[in-house]
Amino acid sequence: MTTTPGANPRRRDPYAGFPGTVGRTFRESTPAWPQPVRPREGAPNIVVVLIDDMGYSDIGPFGAEIPTPTLDRLAAGGVKLANYHTMPLCSPARAALLTGLNPHRVGYSFVANADPGFPGYGMEVAGDIPTLAELLHDAGYATYAVGKWHLTRDSASNAADDRANWPLQKGFDQYYGVLEGLTSLFHPHQLVRDNSPLDIDEFPDDYYYTDDITDQAIKMVKSLRAHDDDKPFFLYLAHNAVHGPLQAKPADLARHRGRYDGGWDELRRTRFARQLAAGHFPPGTELPERNSEAGYEVGPWDELTDVQQKLYARYMEVYAAMVDNVDQNLGRLTDTLAALGELDNTIIVFTSDNGGTGEGGAEGTRSYFSRFVHHPGLPDDWNPDVQREIDLIGGPQSLVHYPRGWGMASNTPFRLYKGQTYAGGVRVPFVLSWPAGLPRAEGDDGVRAQYQYVTDVLPTLLELAGVARPSERRDRPVQELDGTSFAAVLRDGATPSTHHEQYCEMTGNRSYYRDGWKLVTLHRPGTPYDDGEWALYDLRTDPTEIHDVAADHPALVKELSAAWEAAAWRNGVFPLADGSGALALRGPGTDRLRRPLTLLPGTPELERYRSSRLISFRSFTVEVALDGYRDGDQGVLVSHGDQGGGYSLYVEDGRLRLAYNQYGELLEADGGPLAAGTRRVTLEATAVADLKWEFRLLVDGAEPRGGVGRLGPVHQLIGMAPFQGISVGIDRKSPVSWPVHERHRAFRYTGALHSVTYLPGAPAPYDPETVARALREAAAAFE
Repeated sequence: MTTTPGANPRRRDPYAGFPGTVGRTFRESTPAWPQPVRPREGAPNIVVVLIDDMGYSDIGPFGAEIPTPTLDRLAAGGVKLANYHTMPLCSPARAALLTGLNPHRVGYSFVANADPGFPGYGMEVAGDIPTLAELLHDAGYATYAVGKWHLTRDSASNAADDRANWPLQKGFDQYYGVLEGLTSLFHPHQLVRDNSPLDIDEFPDDYYYTDDITDQAIKMVKSLRAHDDDKPFFLYLAHNAVHGPLQAKPADLARHRGRYDGGWDELRRTRFARQLAAGHFPPGTELPERNSEAGYEVGPWDELTDVQQKLYARYMEVYAAMVDNVDQNLGRLTDTLAALGELDNTIIVFTSDNGGTGEGGAEGTRSYFSRFVHHPGLPDDWNPDVQREIDLIGGPQSLVHYPRGWGMASNTPFRLYKGQTYAGGVRVPFVLSWPAGLPRAEGDDGVRAQYQYVTDVLPTLLELAGVARPSERRDRPVQELDGTSFAAVLRDGATPSTHHEQYCEMTGNRSYYRDGWKLVTLHRPGTPYDDGEWALYDLRTDPTEIHDVAADHPALVKELSAAWEAAAWRNGVFPLADGSGALALRGPGTDRLRRPLTLLPGTPELERYRSSRLISFRSFTVEVALDGYRDGDQGVLVSHGDQGGGYSLYVEDGRLRLAYNQYGELLEADGGPLAAGTRRVTLEATAVADLKWEFRLLVDGAEPRGGVGRLGPVHQLIGMAPFQGISVGIDRKSPVSWPVHERHRAFRYTGALHSVTYLPGAPAPYDPETVARALREAAAAFE
């Protein structure tokens, strides 16, 4: 019995669909080749430059005094969207920009550092939601990404993950950068190239991350042109700057000395004057008073002491130097495009993921990770700052952030900050340049006052590139867009806005925009969600949201609040955050990350999240097995952390030592001399009250003589600290102890190290996940 080729659905006919002819020999056959997908003739390159936490007024084209000559040139020949809106937090904004869908629909209600178990918090871009990179790649573009990703859940950012939500699986040909939301610009904690974390011991002394990712982007473009002289490319250049911790190169910082001695009040006035002169706002627009809301308030600059003014001005000098450096690097990229003859036919978009931040607190900080901690049980002696000489601020030994007064100035002329749905959190600069495709008409100042939203970026760029978004991809329907192209607005400033309504939500802060009206709340965590929270603003006459007219338009408040409710259900916004602590919960699969773990010498650095699960909010033991200590052996046995916080166990001059970096404050314990033949060194950390640890060193199971080898109680490393993961036999990249680093650099252990084993203990009563589960169980029992 014979079967017809193709009759078996599991055995495809190898000749089916072949357009040539096939005989028994080549002479009897006619060849045919598949046609590669190529973009249309003259298709533009596309570069999207996304800055992190940059306020509306922080670049020259939007009112800043910071020199940004590259952006000035791009804006002078391009278009400025003066009324562009985004999400108030980074991961949701990035999801919306790269997909064209509202972020809750994509699964990004929050940053990719949570997993409470609901659809809006899935932190994965589903297969039926194609990214801009995937769509352009399908159309024949080369696609590159460098810098911050932050669309992979932190628990999935390790080398053992399936990588389904890493950049290469979302349409990019090449990637180089940091998967997580923030990092040190001098010592990035985990660099990834394509699909692989890089194993790096030390960075050069002159290393700077913003320069590095720009170098990588330029190499990608040059390599493409060496192999294909006309294939267009999409480059997603996502800076970690200017997110905290704020760090700047000395040469950049020197150019800004003294620039901010006048303070934030004067800075707001001068920036606002430039914005009015540039036509960003209608005549009569008012500059709001300083932020005065509880927990977000800013005092007058003139009431600060001379010492405070000097310190605070230095923080802003660092921030300005970072912006300056971003512009310099954009200049290097545009110079490369010009040298290739492609600058005119490259669409360049420059914008920010959200507004400037107030997370530095009223005073700012030289201890970023201690200020960043949010736990209801912080003890009275918790210090959100450390002492640092002013000349160290901005360098690799300090992890700083500016006071929220500068965040207010960054967001000039708007109120509030990143995280809130008021304009300070969601209105950001937007510059678009494409000389060949969008030349400015005579008399056009390039300013566009039309409301547009972050979901509009994808359909706009596709239209400009001449690429259609399909209704199906890989034999399945794709999810419909929420964004609308504003290409017509770019071409003609008289064209009306293409985006008329938009909901927004972030950790309970809500807003609803409709044709110039904006309904908005500043939600107090843990309080009920009721209509008494709503404020109403007529943005046509009050773009800076000063005059609440909710009492004058009760019917409109009711109508827009109902519209918000409907949009929330339609987009997957619920459930809203409340006092249950649910954002601290993690899926049951992460429990395995707290199992005992043995690491062998030569193991690459353990990723941050995995490392933190072994020690966070609990007692733990670290057992270091040696193949017999020999006199003269020295170096780091195990390290975990960096200049923002961590611990390092090392041997120097024959003595066992423990360095504990308490969020920038260095504490040390001497474990005494190690005897030849020692085979086991143990570090015990006992969780005690007030979020503290007590440390004890043991050598071959016994305490060192003389009562040495103890340290504490010390504040536990919680929140995002330690940021750098666990290393065996070396202290990689950013050191726990700067003095040890100065003496020995990475200080690799010279002896015979057998293994390092972590034994996590039970969670302490103040563990947020334990508390959240207890609250949930109590509520269920009550019901």
